[in-house]
Amino acid sequence: MKIKKSAGKKYIASEVFYHGMMLPGMIFVVLFNIIPMFGIIMAFQDYKPAKGYFRSDFVGLKHYKYLFQIPDGIEIFQNTLVLAVGKIVFGTLMAIIFSILLNEIRVKWLKKSVQTIVYLPHFLSWVVLASAIKSLFNLDGFVNAFLGTSINFLGNSSLFQPLLIGSDIWKEFGYNSVVYLAALTAIDPGLHEAAKIDGANWWKRVFHVTLPGMRSVIILMAAMGLGNILNAGFDQVYNLYTAPVYETGDIIDTYVYRVGLNGMQYSFGTAIGLMKSAIAFVLMMTANGLAKKFTDSKIF
Repeated sequence: MKIKKSAGKKYIASEVFYHGMMLPGMIFVVLFNIIPMFGIIMAFQDYKPAKGYFRSDFVGLKHYKYLFQIPDGIEIFQNTLVLAVGKIVFGTLMAIIFSILLNEIRVKWLKKSVQTIVYLPHFLSWVVLASAIKSLFNLDGFVNAFLGTSINFLGNSSLFQPLLIGSDIWKEFGYNSVVYLAALTAIDPGLHEAAKIDGANWWKRVFHVTLPGMRSVIILMAAMGLGNILNAGFDQVYNLYTAPVYETGDIIDTYVYRVGLNGMQYSFGTAIGLMKSAIAFVLMMTANGLAKKFTDSKIF
């Protein structure tokens, strides 16, 4: 027994350093993620800052009923889904195509140069990129000057969503391709050699060797993306949208910020945010189940 106890003490002593490294992160999670969760009580109250949590009137599901009675309620969920699905689907396709093409480059310096160039936009803030996009797509911007047109890309509701999806894909596809490049390195080169001997051209090798070899990673990444389907990119939309495009550009996060904080409807904004979190939780659990079913691995 004494030997076991001393061994246990040594093990605990050896792990203290690692637990100490985790401590700042855990404190951060508690302060900014767990403690603020008590604020969800506002979703069921007519919250008044002067009264606080405990003295504000309890109204039950009033804010949720109001959400689905106003035209904006369905509209913001629809916009969020369209933008999020568009970014996930087309962004994934672009990342897969780029990784396959990049993997074909045999000149190392050229391959690394291309990788560096397409990775860079990911590390730039939307505050910076929004200014560049506005300069390009304004009425007097480079795109209209080049095309000889006067299209209001940033003020046209029908063009704003494609602009958001396209600019997000441009920013992120290079960085997202890292996972797929790693998956390509795991494919046995002998399979490609065998396919060549059998007379398969490049296209056939892609569809019958490369993509099947990447299938598990693609399914896993798609399943992980499912949990973020209601995150359509607050920072991007907020820095690019204006009142004329609220109809198609307003998403859940920007609506909560605009109505809940700027409009001081704290309970209503909290109710919308809580509904989004509940839906995201269900989608994440679904994604975890799909990942386990199709790839034999769990997200968490």
